[in-house]
Amino acid sequence: MTTQRLGVIMNGVTGRMGLNQHLIRSIVAIRDQGGVPLGNGDRVMPDPILVGRDAEKVERLAKRFSVARWTTDLDKALADRNDSVFFDAATTQARPSLLTKAINAGKHVYCEKPIATNLEEAVAVVKLANAKGLKHGTVQDKLFLPGLKKLAFLRDSGFFGRMLAVRGEFGYWVFEGDWQEAQRPSWNYRSEDGGGIILDMVCHWRYVLDNLFGEVESVSCLGTTAIPERWDEKGAKYKATADDSAYATFRLKGGVIAHINMSWVTRVYRDDLVTFQVDGTHGSAVAGLSDCVIQARQATPRPVWNPDEKRMHDFYGDWQKLPENTTYDNGFKEQWEMFIRHVCEEAPYKYTLLEGAKGVQLAECALQSWRERRWVDVAPIKM
Repeated sequence: MTTQRLGVIMNGVTGRMGLNQHLIRSIVAIRDQGGVPLGNGDRVMPDPILVGRDAEKVERLAKRFSVARWTTDLDKALADRNDSVFFDAATTQARPSLLTKAINAGKHVYCEKPIATNLEEAVAVVKLANAKGLKHGTVQDKLFLPGLKKLAFLRDSGFFGRMLAVRGEFGYWVFEGDWQEAQRPSWNYRSEDGGGIILDMVCHWRYVLDNLFGEVESVSCLGTTAIPERWDEKGAKYKATADDSAYATFRLKGGVIAHINMSWVTRVYRDDLVTFQVDGTHGSAVAGLSDCVIQARQATPRPVWNPDEKRMHDFYGDWQKLPENTTYDNGFKEQWEMFIRHVCEEAPYKYTLLEGAKGVQLAECALQSWRERRWVDVAPIKM
């Protein structure tokens, strides 16, 4: 058994997602476990170089997590032939140009979503990576959540029978930033900076729906900007120009109808920050980030509508929690390991930049639907 080194250029790790999910819970965790095992018994050890504009921040992170290399010079990092993978978790607007630069430097690329703010730029990056013969991938993290893995298990077992509908509820209240600090960066609420909940979240719903319930064929969406003014990280008031909530209905291949509410201006009264209810002829299930409850056809109660009497029945009590028969690793880490195996031993990998482009396409269709107040069909992407 030998250990191979894999040089990884990590851009944007000073941000929330880049730091917590990709550096700490993925690359550092993989390093601490002794690398990624390959099929032949060898292991791959990622050797990251942290890249950022703020030298003090990047150096501090490198020291904190015992990462030997860091820089503020991305061009110099891309010129080093000893590092073969480029990862980006910085701003969406800059992503296409950064990916293009990395691909032209001969790097395999892996990135957060959305991979662009528009489909044209997204497709151009996919075409370039394919033309260069390089490996590429985009984060599809929600597929690796324990709750959604349990939904996939139920689907594969035939539990639902014929699936009828999916209802998703996502969101929470993001503080405006005046009397309490906002939990999300201010650029999320400026459309000119690539913000907006439709662009951010519909990219997620594309891969969730496509992979679990049926390919998206059309969408109807309504967005809104409920909070017109917010306060940024320095306490300055700014105009919120991006949508902060949206309500979308999707028609899926096979006849399933999915409706998803998404909002940064809602207060949580449900089991988790995101929940999906799936109804089928033989059973229903409700999943959050981790847990999943089920109600089989044979165990479905007989509800009777009677508004003249106070409801005494405990409907929650009719559901059974799916048992924890397996353990689940961090989803970001799991996908990192898959991509590393793809790069190092040609392991199959489906979550390519094309899947990321599909997410951008659906977000564009949703925005068009809102703008034109109509259903919009989702056509296959021409490559």
